[in-house]
Amino acid sequence: MTPSRVALLKGGPSLERQVSLRSAARVEDALERLGIDHVAIDVGRSLLDDLRSSGADVAFVALHGRGGEDGTVQELLEIVGMPYTGSGVLGCMRCMDKVLTKHMLVEEGLPTPDFFAFSEIAFKELGAGEALPAIEERLGFPLVVKPAAQGSALGIKFAESARDVPEALIAAFSYDDRVLLERHVEGRELAVSLLADEDGVRALPVVEAKPKQEYFFDFEARYEIGKTDFACPADLPEEVTARIQDVAVAVFRLLGCYGFARVDMILGEDGEPQVLEAQAIPGLTETSLLPQAAEAAGIPFEQLVRRMLEQARSRNAAAAATAT
Repeated sequence: MTPSRVALLKGGPSLERQVSLRSAARVEDALERLGIDHVAIDVGRSLLDDLRSSGADVAFVALHGRGGEDGTVQELLEIVGMPYTGSGVLGCMRCMDKVLTKHMLVEEGLPTPDFFAFSEIAFKELGAGEALPAIEERLGFPLVVKPAAQGSALGIKFAESARDVPEALIAAFSYDDRVLLERHVEGRELAVSLLADEDGVRALPVVEAKPKQEYFFDFEARYEIGKTDFACPADLPEEVTARIQDVAVAVFRLLGCYGFARVDMILGEDGEPQVLEAQAIPGLTETSLLPQAAEAAGIPFEQLVRRMLEQARSRNAAAAATAT
């Protein structure tokens, strides 16, 4: 069922505002092609008033970063009783917090690189900095330093040696008050997008990102056309593809995602996939990986957008039926 009017939520105050605007512009173009009535809302202080006056009966969340994909907007949408695309509050919170995700993966026995994490308070007031030599010895070099709750590779740094760690920590702490130090796994950078339907969760063709210059798939490589080559489907043996997709489906279910998501991995030189993180609201820009995977699976972008809206309406209907 096609909703009568869509509130397209975009922009917002997060550091990923520009990515959100690009995702939303592409979604808006698709809505126009589909002939779906919509109103675009640049998310800010007047969000609740804007939603109430929009005349919309469903929200398409094209937000990235804090406030948009961490459960904040989702909570507000539930308060006003408006169904929305993507994962719910808990799924968004779990995906946004990389440290929480990692702990859940370990507890479930899913493969993920070894890591340690600590807060800025622990670092400044509880002497966590004194533990750095032990952390470095156990993780080895190079290691990856990341803020716990940022997307689009913002704030991620590689530390080739101990002398690089302080600068990497400063960069990570500038984005968040909690950081993650992770063992670097040499291998191929892969992404598995997932779509849910009435038959369960479907893993789309695996995408491999091949940055042309940078050491890893960073912010610039993700969103500047021409910075990265992509292979979709990735050139992998069938059994390896099946293993990677099975792991991605398990992550989707573990984190409580809904509708769609993306799981990022490294395929190590030993042939074992290592889960890095999950995205509850993957990008929908021209260089984003979910749309590429959907296209490879025979799902044009307009059909993908329509399916996301139908999922939002279906979840709301199911919740209403359960309540009665």
